[in-house]
Amino acid sequence: MASIIHQRFHQWTEGKDAIDARITIYEKIRDIPYAILPELIHHERYANILHLGRGSCTPKHFLLSWMYERLGLMVLYAVYPFHWHDIEVDYPPKLKRMAQMLPASNHLACKVEIEGRLVLVDATVDVCLEPLGLPANKGWNGVKDTILPIDPAGECQLYHPCEAASVMDVAIDDTHLAFYDELNSWLDEMRKTQLLLQEK
Repeated sequence: MASIIHQRFHQWTEGKDAIDARITIYEKIRDIPYAILPELIHHERYANILHLGRGSCTPKHFLLSWMYERLGLMVLYAVYPFHWHDIEVDYPPKLKRMAQMLPASNHLACKVEIEGRLVLVDATVDVCLEPLGLPANKGWNGVKDTILPIDPAGECQLYHPCEAASVMDVAIDDTHLAFYDELNSWLDEMRKTQLLLQEK
């Protein structure tokens, strides 16, 4: 894990000033295709997202936090409760029914100290999913707040990165696994559709 994460950090930041390095890291992580892979939702395995080329909010923001700390930025984990059925996307019928059966989940983003204030930095949604109505936060200037891809169902809880082991430590049951598989398949189909439209 250590070799690839250090390698990517140097590739993405070499020769850049502080703001450009911050933005480049953000864009590279944001554009990793979103998919929920439970094996990556772990504070010791998140960097495997760089090998697999897919990942959800948790490994994306664990990775972003690690890299931003190397830039000298102070980072906190921001955890927001939400419901999958509240996300404003046009789920297919089966996926919509599955989402309605799930209890509240947690979404992970980062709060980064930039120019004296805590800035919300959310790199969850890759640009290929923007046509679904989700915010890909294109054109982020490295200073202002980004937009959350979820509608919070409660207050945000902040954690220091040293608490990573407990931030998203939740049991994943068969109901969640079935939903994740269905969601990943649907998002893959959406990406394929977007690529076909772009080629026309």
